[in-house]
Amino acid sequence: MSPPRARLADLVRPGMRIALSDGLGSPRCVSAELSAAAAAAGEVRLLLGWTPALDPALDLLAFADVRTLMSGWGLRSAVDAGLVHALPVRLGAIPALLHGPLRPDLLVAGVVARSGGGFGFGTEVAWMRAAVDAGARVAAVVGSRTPSSDAGPALPDDRVVVVGESDDPPATLAFTPPAAVHRAIAEHIAALIPSGARLQVGPGALGTAVVDELRTPVRVDSGLLPDGIPLLERRGLLLGEPVGTYLAGGPELLEWADGRPLLHRLEHTHDLTRLSTGLPFFAVNTALEVDEQGQVNVEGLHEKGRAASAVGGIGGHPDYAVAAARSAGGLSIVALPARHAGSATLVSRLSWPVTTPSHDVDVLVTEAGAVDLRGLDRSERARAVAGLWEAEPVTAGSEG
Repeated sequence: MSPPRARLADLVRPGMRIALSDGLGSPRCVSAELSAAAAAAGEVRLLLGWTPALDPALDLLAFADVRTLMSGWGLRSAVDAGLVHALPVRLGAIPALLHGPLRPDLLVAGVVARSGGGFGFGTEVAWMRAAVDAGARVAAVVGSRTPSSDAGPALPDDRVVVVGESDDPPATLAFTPPAAVHRAIAEHIAALIPSGARLQVGPGALGTAVVDELRTPVRVDSGLLPDGIPLLERRGLLLGEPVGTYLAGGPELLEWADGRPLLHRLEHTHDLTRLSTGLPFFAVNTALEVDEQGQVNVEGLHEKGRAASAVGGIGGHPDYAVAAARSAGGLSIVALPARHAGSATLVSRLSWPVTTPSHDVDVLVTEAGAVDLRGLDRSERARAVAGLWEAEPVTAGSEG
């Protein structure tokens, strides 16, 4: 049975909360229509997720309230301007929020037709199935050129209303290639990863360098699946099918992922028990800055003479860190260059609240080397962390 069709504007009601699907597959072709419908209805609230780039056609001022579950790079200016409320929430806790105070009435999402009938999500699954389970109807934009990577069942027919079709390809991501500092850090990280381990690693210059440096086969179990995965497979270093919830890369990754059941809901990808049991789990995350105990900040930085500026969101950093710290034989690894924009990344006080606590950081890595913090008391940790920056002056962080 074919799902019903409707105009998006006919589904928008005054006072409702609308969630807009995120990631590479966010349906940009309906941004203007959604904005106009919200302005006409009045008091409509908007919920966003990971937004690599904000669509200029999405008028944030058309909504009575805009909140994001994961600020992402594309929302930095809007968050700094006060147009978007960035919520301090880990990805693993989002499904509970969607069943509670942030329950959406409508989910506007890109979908793909499945070969066996019905629709599924395409380049991301993340929190969207939790939104459907919580009662949201799906205002679906069917993409003809979107990869089909949803590992879950078809969406319930009675919850899907088709509001449009698109032959636009999904967005893609391109990152700055690794520099020498990233290669040096990655060399230290790769030495810590044993053959057959489960590995969480993200996109970006450092993630690319880590994947390039690997010399042993691994299983990828990560929130964001980066460009390097097809290369791992070609090198014979990819064991099994990767597990993720977002695709985060360019055309090669999207083509490789099409038809593979890679993407799962957050309740699976970020489940601490699943991640911390079984094969050893190694989480590789970065940071904007750390303090002498190894506490991590990934959300924002103070700039000289200016208030704190948003850079990213909490995301899955604390989920994966605690899971890896709990994993027998695994490691929670946090890696970052010793300096950024001319300042040391070791600070006496973090610019923003703690993203991941020090007791969930096992190993800290810079280009100078790696220090194992497990089994150390507070004074010993401080000395070990300082040793990585021994040639660097410690900056004041939030007082900068």
